Amino acid sequence: MHHFKYQKGVLQAEAVPIPRIAQAIGTPFYLYSHATLEHHFQAFDRPFGRVPHLTCFALKANPNLAILRIFGRLGAGADIVSGGELYRALKAGIPPEKIVYSGVGKTDEEIEFALKKKIFMLNVESPEELRLIDRIAGRLKKKAPVAIRVNPDIDPQTHPYISTGLKKNKFGINIQESLAEYALAREMPNLEIKGVDCHIGSQLLLTEPFLEAVGKLKKLVAAIEGQGLTIRVLDLGGGLGITYDQEEPPHPREYARAILQALGKETRTIILEPGRVLVGNAGMLVTKVLYVKRGEEKNFIIVDAGMNDLLRPSLYGSFHQILPVVKKNARRIQADVVGPICESGDFLAKDRTLPLPRAGDLLAVMSAGAYGFSMSSNYNARPRVAEVLSRGDDFQVIRKRETYANLIALEQIPAFLKDKG
Repeated sequence: MHHFKYQKGVLQAEAVPIPRIAQAIGTPFYLYSHATLEHHFQAFDRPFGRVPHLTCFALKANPNLAILRIFGRLGAGADIVSGGELYRALKAGIPPEKIVYSGVGKTDEEIEFALKKKIFMLNVESPEELRLIDRIAGRLKKKAPVAIRVNPDIDPQTHPYISTGLKKNKFGINIQESLAEYALAREMPNLEIKGVDCHIGSQLLLTEPFLEAVGKLKKLVAAIEGQGLTIRVLDLGGGLGITYDQEEPPHPREYARAILQALGKETRTIILEPGRVLVGNAGMLVTKVLYVKRGEEKNFIIVDAGMNDLLRPSLYGSFHQILPVVKKNARRIQADVVGPICESGDFLAKDRTLPLPRAGDLLAVMSAGAYGFSMSSNYNARPRVAEVLSRGDDFQVIRKRETYANLIALEQIPAFLKDKG
């Protein structure tokens, strides 16, 4: 559910009419609902309340500081994949002891940063990384808390670009080989073996892949503990999907019930890493119609947001519902909704039937709270858009719109190219 509803034909974010925001700050902009974010976190977290657990929000979905602060105040931790995300999580007030660090390409500097900040756990993704963490921890005279991310070779039945648990994917260590890596880690003097980690993909619409992963993890843990090690943490990753169009993902309640049943009488701490399911339907991208262009074979609704603002349709062929912000009695047309980027792949929707808009009309691109702004760029020298948070009958800008000056702020022309005199 979300708190974006029509009132007298005008789309509102909680009790804020969206045209009011557009008039105040211009377009395009990302818009999030405070009430929806809180509701989604509680709906996910509460069903796990009877077991020791930590819900770590996956920053890659949406790393805005205000959103992190909302989740942090509700008790969330953070699932991070870079030093920058660690920096953001800490700045938002998330305690380091609630942060887990995944990712296949951690640098020396990032590992050192994480160890100095005393985060909860590093999820190790390769044998070489395991050895590197041991060396860095030794140099810092610290014990590095680690789990090994295992690749269970499970088909998550999702888009191949967001599948992470198959043998052919780059993530984790083959589950069959991981037992040897745990034996090796046991001999490394600067490691504290905390747990086992697994993440199989994103936008999963069935519980079966999760349950299959849990079954494999339980068998692995039994084998590890048979070698004399103690596993205190099971990191089950994230990946629960949302509704963009006609999808029917399990409710977080159903997901939790299935996971807890599969775990049985498990008493270890459970780490959960939801991302999209918390923020996806809590946000939208608001854009303005510039032109309606009639072609020989297609119609085009040209808007001021492009693939640099919302990459998912171009990258994944993803569907996002598009709604008029103000309902009008207009005839309907079939058209591609496209942006101003100089790429044929610059589209927000293909062959969509919509009420015929006019220049200046506002459109809401729904379900854009996850992997929207976080994947945006400055392609075509376009400043990144503003981000806005609605709460009740008011709103706040939580990230200012970039300016042209921001685009070149970090660049410099070398002395040998400067004009003389």
